[in-house]
Amino acid sequence: MKKKSKLPIGLSDFQEMIERDYYYIDKSLFLKELMDDGSKILLIPRPRRFGKTLNMSMIQNFFQKSEESKKYLFEDLKINKEKDIMEMQGKYPVISFSFKDIKELKWESCIYKIKTLLSQEYQKNIFLLESGVLNELEKEMFKKTSLRRASQEDYENSLGKLIEYLYRYYNKKVILLIDEYDMPIQAGYMNKYYDEIVGFMRNFLSGGLKDNNSLEKGVLTGILRVSKESIFSGLNNLKVCTLLTENYANRFGLTEKEVEKIIDYYEIKEKLEDIKEWYNGYIFGGKVIYNPWSILNFIDNKMLKPYWVNTSSNDIIKELLTTAGENIKKDMEKLIMGESLEKQIDENIVFADIAKKDEAIWSFLLFSGYLKASNVRMKDKKMYCDIAIPNSEVEYLYEDIIINWFDENMSGEDEKYMLKSLKEGDIKLFSKIFKKYVENSFSFFDIGGKEPEKFYHAFVLGLLVNMQKTHYIKSNRESGYGRYDVMLIPKDKTGVGVIFEFKKIDKYDEETIKEALEMALKQIEEKKYRFELEERGIKQIKEVGIVFEGKKVEIGFK
Repeated sequence: MKKKSKLPIGLSDFQEMIERDYYYIDKSLFLKELMDDGSKILLIPRPRRFGKTLNMSMIQNFFQKSEESKKYLFEDLKINKEKDIMEMQGKYPVISFSFKDIKELKWESCIYKIKTLLSQEYQKNIFLLESGVLNELEKEMFKKTSLRRASQEDYENSLGKLIEYLYRYYNKKVILLIDEYDMPIQAGYMNKYYDEIVGFMRNFLSGGLKDNNSLEKGVLTGILRVSKESIFSGLNNLKVCTLLTENYANRFGLTEKEVEKIIDYYEIKEKLEDIKEWYNGYIFGGKVIYNPWSILNFIDNKMLKPYWVNTSSNDIIKELLTTAGENIKKDMEKLIMGESLEKQIDENIVFADIAKKDEAIWSFLLFSGYLKASNVRMKDKKMYCDIAIPNSEVEYLYEDIIINWFDENMSGEDEKYMLKSLKEGDIKLFSKIFKKYVENSFSFFDIGGKEPEKFYHAFVLGLLVNMQKTHYIKSNRESGYGRYDVMLIPKDKTGVGVIFEFKKIDKYDEETIKEALEMALKQIEEKKYRFELEERGIKQIKEVGIVFEGKKVEIGFK
């Protein structure tokens, strides 16, 4: 039996992948699409681990002038049949670097690492000092930059200068590749030096890209399209291809055909349906795309589990979701329950607005790979789409965030007995633990606002997430003649179904807690919420009313 090619897990060096017999999913026609594109500067944002760095390495290996020809790397690839593009192979000076490792906690460390990165790029081109194309002043500045002794302003201008110098030397326009350009911007947002990094990147990128006659093509990748006003001001020659546009849709990530081919090669075709459920669901430019990192790791480990979501700390996602307002949390409940939502999406991310504007949060989650979008459309001159959780792997992350919140706020024993009591229909025990926890742990801030009942609603849903293996959890669904708040539906018909109805009163209400409890239970009965459970053949049904006044909670049931 023929030996299988090695799996390229974590490998992003194109030359090494081809030379050392790793399995390569041929994306080489990306080169033709790139050069046929009339735009001088391209920004192609995609989620992490979708092949951005490998594609940038391929571009560099294809175009860069070198002492030894690298044409052999492309002989067995699709691009080799494109004669007009193959004539460009090895003909351009290329500048290529990545900001992916610049995610510092402090601005001083961030700018130090950026200066180091740029000084290294100058050192790669140190031959320019003896080339005769630089005047004395330029030589002096070149030396300072390469030795990391230049000023911040000089580093802001360093990219544009290096492009100009290489053009003079080769008499050939330069191809510029910048991978993960937005990584330091995200770090700046998380660590409170956002204004400093945005100011630097605005000047740095404008100096290299704006009206630069020495530039042949610029390609930038990242996760987000950061607002033009904050970073790309004045760049009229910039084309942005987000995952909502058709351009380059199948150049990052894996198409269904590519997945079928690779699992056939590694002889695991019978796992295709499991793979779909866990790792596909992304939609780029209308095309269904799979997460390559998870696919490769699954083939290697033969286990269905989260791979992609565990490659990052996900801190910014956790912060956004745990500090979001009640509208966001309520919508997130619906997404976790498998629903899709119509939302306005803004392709320009302004980090300062992420925690302030709902559309900014949904946009950030979408472009970061934590949601998928379908049915993209314009309405009232704004972009809308239907968003949903793409697959089981990402759903795991959202559930994990909720579970961790519970772990931080509830003892393991309390949670265990609370869930056990619900499963067995012991509402008396559930009531005792629930009331104790609320009174001891909830802050007045948690249950503030105009609609504090939504907090209790979200709390109960978060608790029930832990029961998804044995129960269906539904929220705000129609049953009988109305819409119940929360329903716990056992997958085993002999189990106990539970209907929850929430009511609130405040100190100005004449209604007492006892009266509100009676009202809640009466509503469950009159609206015939139990109809859905009975239709499923469930005989044991508990009707639960939860009434609260601030942190004071009472529970009634029958």
